[in-house]
Amino acid sequence: MATPILPDHVYDLVDVSSPDVSPDGLWVVFVKTAIDRKEMTVCSQVMRQKLPDGNPSVFTAGPKDGLPKFAPDGHTLGFLRPDQKGKRQVWVIASNGGEARQVTSLIGGVRDFAWSPDATRLAVVSKVDPDDGESKYPKTQVVRRIRYRSDESGWLGDAFWHVFLVDVNTGEWRQVTDGEGDDRSPVWSPEGKQIAFVTDRVTSRDVVHRFETHVVSATGGDRACWSDDLSRVDSVAWSPDGLSLAVVGSHDAEVWDPRMAWLYVLGKGQPVQRLTDGTYTVSSSVSNGCWLSDGSIVVVGDRAGESFLCRVSADGGGMKVILGGGQVLTSLAVNEDRAVAISGSPSSPGDLVMMDLVTETQTRLTTYNDGFLKAYPPARLERLTFSRGKMNIQARVFLPHDFDASKTYPLVLDIHGGPNGRFSDSFDITHQVLVGAGYIVLAVNPRGSSSYGLDFVKAVMCDWGGEDFLDLMAAVDQLCKQPYVDRNRLGVHGYSYGGFMSSWIVGHDHRFKAAVVGAPCINLHSMYGTSDIGVSFGENQWGGSSLENVKALVERSPLTYVKDVQTPVLLMHGEIDYRCPIEQSEQFFVALKRQGKAVEFVRFPDSAHGFRRSAHPTLREEYLKRMLQWFEHYL
Repeated sequence: MATPILPDHVYDLVDVSSPDVSPDGLWVVFVKTAIDRKEMTVCSQVMRQKLPDGNPSVFTAGPKDGLPKFAPDGHTLGFLRPDQKGKRQVWVIASNGGEARQVTSLIGGVRDFAWSPDATRLAVVSKVDPDDGESKYPKTQVVRRIRYRSDESGWLGDAFWHVFLVDVNTGEWRQVTDGEGDDRSPVWSPEGKQIAFVTDRVTSRDVVHRFETHVVSATGGDRACWSDDLSRVDSVAWSPDGLSLAVVGSHDAEVWDPRMAWLYVLGKGQPVQRLTDGTYTVSSSVSNGCWLSDGSIVVVGDRAGESFLCRVSADGGGMKVILGGGQVLTSLAVNEDRAVAISGSPSSPGDLVMMDLVTETQTRLTTYNDGFLKAYPPARLERLTFSRGKMNIQARVFLPHDFDASKTYPLVLDIHGGPNGRFSDSFDITHQVLVGAGYIVLAVNPRGSSSYGLDFVKAVMCDWGGEDFLDLMAAVDQLCKQPYVDRNRLGVHGYSYGGFMSSWIVGHDHRFKAAVVGAPCINLHSMYGTSDIGVSFGENQWGGSSLENVKALVERSPLTYVKDVQTPVLLMHGEIDYRCPIEQSEQFFVALKRQGKAVEFVRFPDSAHGFRRSAHPTLREEYLKRMLQWFEHYL
């Protein structure tokens, strides 16, 4: 019998991220992140590896290093590391090793940076906060705009992220952008005279989710918008001749989620040219290296939860799939004839891979988790596909490693977030832990899920708890036809939008014997005014504001149907979650408890919406342990 994957195995898995290829294509750097069990801390450091077949070696000491980027001349590597006050700053180190040197000392820290073509300057993104400064007395916080806090950054107030230019040798800096809006993802033009960046400095930024591409002279001055026809831009890259920009984004104002994106080419004063048709969702950011000298642009395209490396003709000549499938590719970095990325699959949390653009082959570069995966084999993956109306619905079914079809197993329906998230060909620790405990896991991509086309992703809008709910129930019906599924032992789990749907399900269907509800949306009317995206996201997804849309918000709130809940519910929520505020779980808990229902409520301290991935390791483990305990007790 296979040894199961357990909640405390979150401490054993190694993560790789942020790859970058040297200008000569001979080296790759990346970040290795692991948990120090003795100190119970998360440590990250930059690793260096020779291509195509070298072994990775430690390049920076850590313990909190990240985002390495080679200078264009290849002689120097920049990366981010916290200073003595805990603010991330840019440090540099010679590419052949040595002592690292701190370059920036910006009060607002550094979120991102880009090398100038001559490697003498950096364009950095730093926070400008008029209220910055220490005080020995309590300070009030004044709210003047709807977007006054963010689940990622916490309190925002009057602070904005702007672009600065920094001299690499002296550390002297000059602010290049300002105003009411956040600027990010700067990239230098090939001749070093202009900087393109992404900004939300738009009209009505408080109530719309819109990002534009702006270009500014490296000497400062007025900025120009190059993306007037687009509703959203996520990343940008210059063409080799410096006349055009490749951007990933959306032309559809209703498509809020960055997981649903297209590739475009922009030119100053020129109409936007769309290069992809949506068959493949462009899931990777573009950077200057992705635009090759032959005029093609290399990106990652997703389809039905699988990733493919693609070459797109910049003149509108179409897209060619180079390789992929059966994996999820992220963090793409390209250097003319080779690319590197992070590849995850149902059987692996993620490895660094090299993809040869000439031979169209893929080579795995790292093997950090191989020993663990050999000792603890992952779940088996099978696919379930069926039709409802005009929609084809796909689900992934995860089975125990030693699955025996002559036996019966309890089933847990897992529901992703979003609603424009998706379950993909990747390693999900929640699924692995459930399978290790003896459950079959059903992971459905109902309508609304990304990577299945524009009509599919928009089908959930103004219909939360409608056809998406029926898709999920139909998938359960389909799988329950199998003799190895114990129909009397069904559980449901979901987080974020999945928390909405799992709490909606138990108010409308009584077949589930236990529910684990994470960070849910329970009362859409109150969430509209308390979530950091309640207005920009909520009006888009729910069909209007809390003033003009009261009836619909009440009808589509799980709280409305709490009297019909018969399933025991475990609520788990981060206490500093600004995305789905904890007051959502508080309302559901009180309503259930007041009626004498079986319910528990677990609050995770100092935890934002993404705490299952980023919180202290002990809290990540506890989420999984409590989930298992609840299902074990009731199933």
